[in-house]
Formats: sequence, C-alpha cells, structure tokens
Amino acid sequence: MLSVLLQPDSALALATLTLLEIVLGIDNLVVLSILVGHVPRERQRAARLIGLSLAMLTRLALLFSIVWLTRLTAPLFTAFERAFSIRDVILGVGGLVLMGQSVTEIHETLEGASGPPKLRQARTLLVVVIQIALIDIVFSLDSVFTAVGLARPDQVLIMAAAIVLAILVMMWASGPVTTLIERHPTIKVLALSFLVLIGSALLGQSVGLEVPKGYLYFAMGFAVAVELINIRVRGGHRPRGRPDDEAAD
Repeated sequence: MLSVLLQPDSALALATLTLLEIVLGIDNLVVLSILVGHVPRERQRAARLIGLSLAMLTRLALLFSIVWLTRLTAPLFTAFERAFSIRDVILGVGGLVLMGQSVTEIHETLEGASGPPKLRQARTLLVVVIQIALIDIVFSLDSVFTAVGLARPDQVLIMAAAIVLAILVMMWASGPVTTLIERHPTIKVLALSFLVLIGSALLGQSVGLEVPKGYLYFAMGFAVAVELINIRVRGGHRPRGRPDDEAAD
C-alpha cells in the first residue's frame, strides 16, 4: 500500500482527497467542539478523541460499503411528484436535527448573556458521544458520497488514507478550536449560525435543492476572519488619558 501512495499520481490524489475531507469535516469539527463544551473540562479531551475516532470509523465503514451506498440512492417513496431515497431521508432528518440543536445552543448562549448567570448542567460523556456519533453519520454520508463521486473506483485505499490523515489533522485542531469557541462567545454564535446554514443546506439537498457548500464556507470564513480582527482590536485597545490631562498633571 505504501508503494502505491508514493507514486506521483497517487500522492497528488491523496493530497487532494485529504484536503477535501478536511474542508468537508469543518462542520463536523465545529459541532464536536460545541458539544464537547457540555462535558466537564477534565473529560473534554477524551470526548474529542472518541468523537473524531467514531467519525473516522464511520467514514471508513461507509467507504468500504460502496455497493450498499449505491442502494441508498434508490427511490424509496414518491411525494410531491419527486422520488425520495434513504439518503434523502437521512440528510433531511439530519439537517433538521442540526438546525434544532444549533438554534437551541444559540438560545442558551443568548439567555446566559442577557440574564443572570446560571450554572450550565454538564452532560455525561456517553450522552455527548452518542450525539456526536449520530451527527457523524449524516456528515460522513455526505462527505463519503462527495469523495466517491470525485475519485475513481480503484482509489478506495487512497480515499481511506485520506480519511485517516484528515481525522488526524482534525484531532490536532480540535483542542484550539474548542478553546477559541469557549473563550469568545461571538465566535460561538457565528459557528452556530454556520451550523444552521449547513443544516438548511442538508435539508435543501434532501429535496433536490443543491446549495454549493463552497459559498457557505467562504461566507463563514470571511465572517470569522472579520470577528477575529475585531477581537484583536478590542484586546489591543487600551484607554489612554488625553494629552491635555497629562500636561495638567
């Protein structure tokens, strides 16, 4: 396998698919970082590693079940003069769940900011891991279908290697992302708004309305970049006395 990956064409395909998996895994990483915030701090690292490991296993299992994946696109029932498949149902339900989870998190964040401080009830590691696993199924299904559509059938091993590399990168980045979201509530609200958009895109995709994720990622990346600049400006701003006051002293 190593000799195959070291070939120029295979190495280029591996790099391309790894970058694709990282980009498609951004929403997964954001969801994981927010859900992990409900776990006691001493168990957050374990929750991140378990959650991302489940994502990797789910994607690899789906990847090596390409024949089964093709059956998911077969028409299951017809409604409003359109045929719906199992994949459409999974994406639709997953989009609704993601939107509901994100809106609930936004409500809790705004309620905590405007009202008296309340102690947020911590969730058990098992509950958070189950939530992460269910959402992973939706994201994994979407990303694997995309990767399979871009790669050749004989590149399954390369796609598997790309998934493993992408998950390792996400494991490395999950800690800083979680810290950033916890430290800056505005970043958390932006991330949750991003998840609402992703959920809407999944719901639209389930009914045949394809929304290019590139537009969503660019818009959210631009918004986060602007907010990071605002945070830097606010952090670097120090009140200074007026020159007249200093001269009078």
